[in-house]
Amino acid sequence: MEQYPLQLKPVDKVEIVTLMDNYSDVLLQSEGPVARASLASGGEIPSDTLLAEHGLSQLVRLGIGGTTRSILFDAGYSPIGVPHNLKILGLDLKEVETIVLSHGHMDHTGSLHAVLESMDRSVPLVVHPEAFHTPRYLKMGDGNQLLFPHTLDRDELRGLGAEIVDSIDPVPLCDDQLLVTGQVERKTAFEKGFPNAFLARNGKEEPDGILDDQSLVVHLKGKGLVVISGCAHAGIVNTVLYARKITGVETIHAIIGGFHLSGPAFEPIIEETISEL
Repeated sequence: MEQYPLQLKPVDKVEIVTLMDNYSDVLLQSEGPVARASLASGGEIPSDTLLAEHGLSQLVRLGIGGTTRSILFDAGYSPIGVPHNLKILGLDLKEVETIVLSHGHMDHTGSLHAVLESMDRSVPLVVHPEAFHTPRYLKMGDGNQLLFPHTLDRDELRGLGAEIVDSIDPVPLCDDQLLVTGQVERKTAFEKGFPNAFLARNGKEEPDGILDDQSLVVHLKGKGLVVISGCAHAGIVNTVLYARKITGVETIHAIIGGFHLSGPAFEPIIEETISEL
């Protein structure tokens, strides 16, 4: 059993490059700590543009002194989205030393095969073991079931160079500069997960608590924790509370990523979420 708090080395700088999100506006200007991609580089407006989709992918860079460490967090929905945006942004993944998946849903794993193929080397893939479970599905009000696509296969991923690190416990990365939370404790009464999500296990149906949901935690020197979530199916408040527990750091500097608070099942808890944060 893990003993908390875990050692998390403070970093001088955290840079989060959004490779895929569900919104894109090339006319937005840089503001404060947020730097927008340039509409035109080299004096010419390109004929192609960034893609947006119902998915998430982020390149996370950590800096101590003159050294930078990088990990890839999630891989968007489609097989083409993240590779396309990497090209538009003029980035490649040579700097990435580890890939982390927030959970096993298709909108966070879609470009994973393409990413692994492009890296042309073995790379650790940190994932909760429940992310591989199938079948998982949504039960709709009319009685129909919507089956989640099975996008993660251990043998396929290993064949593409993934060195699978499956753990329910926190996983330190980059010489203790970053922590993957592992399975998040559920403490709040109002964060109830995905109410119509189910799975079949050993021939029996049970609610899918999406136990594979995990986030990233970084300690920014002199500022506090930076918590980076994929979907926060465990609840973003639960996630922040757990980040504090496993690091022993109380101050929160920033919370960024997906919160899964849109739609009729989740919008009623927005105000309570804001209040608790």
